[in-house]
Amino acid sequence: METKNASSDDLDLSAYLERIEYAGDLGPNQTVLEALHLAHATHIPFENLDILLGKPIRLDIASLQAKLVKGRRGGYCFEQNLLFSAMLQSLGFSVTQLAARVRYRTTTILPRTHMLLLVELADEHWLADVGFGAEGLLLPVPMKSNQGVRHFAWSYRVIEEDRLWVLQSLRDSTWMDLYAFTLEPQQAVDYEIANHYVSTHPASRFVQTLTAQRLSPEVRHILRDRELIEDRGDKQTVRMLADNAELLDVLKQTFGLSFPPGTRFSGLR
Repeated sequence: METKNASSDDLDLSAYLERIEYAGDLGPNQTVLEALHLAHATHIPFENLDILLGKPIRLDIASLQAKLVKGRRGGYCFEQNLLFSAMLQSLGFSVTQLAARVRYRTTTILPRTHMLLLVELADEHWLADVGFGAEGLLLPVPMKSNQGVRHFAWSYRVIEEDRLWVLQSLRDSTWMDLYAFTLEPQQAVDYEIANHYVSTHPASRFVQTLTAQRLSPEVRHILRDRELIEDRGDKQTVRMLADNAELLDVLKQTFGLSFPPGTRFSGLR
């Protein structure tokens, strides 16, 4: 079932394609889906900085374009995948919007606060997700249980677990759960509620921790508060940023996120 987002008609497709530096074919097929997914994932960073600046996270297409496209900012799952979904729908792709419970780095049962996409091509289905940050996908993953795929230095698969699907990544020869989801289509109101929790609840990790993450085929950069991680798949290096000035410089130089000198983010440890 396709989840139609009427606001996709308001998308400025040419501006979006310029933002992700994509000038290839636009036909609704697997090759184009993979190319667009990679271009988005490597050009628009994952970040939660507006939350720590006291700004609301708005999910309408006009606001998403103003921030992620014209403003050259990043965002988290709802922002990223709603924008990506609107683009795919405008090109004729069949897209179903889904929700997941994150399992990464936790054993606690969390609410369904992650957005992902199911894309149907001919008789095949693909998990597309440009909004999970540094552990996330560079390319879509086939919805075929236990079929591992390699995205450059990183490997992924989906498995069936009771009535759930689970996305996993391979780390140190062990498959690690990232999130679990069903195929129940979600509506805009579902994301509005989840987004409100994620961006305002004191228990939300996005309220508690600054993060900026950027992917490339060769390296993934992850910033959590003042900890900067460089992940090359088989090797990670970590360093601590000295002060706020260095933080702002790293945000600009490494993540492409520019803020005025002296900008401070609430709760930063």
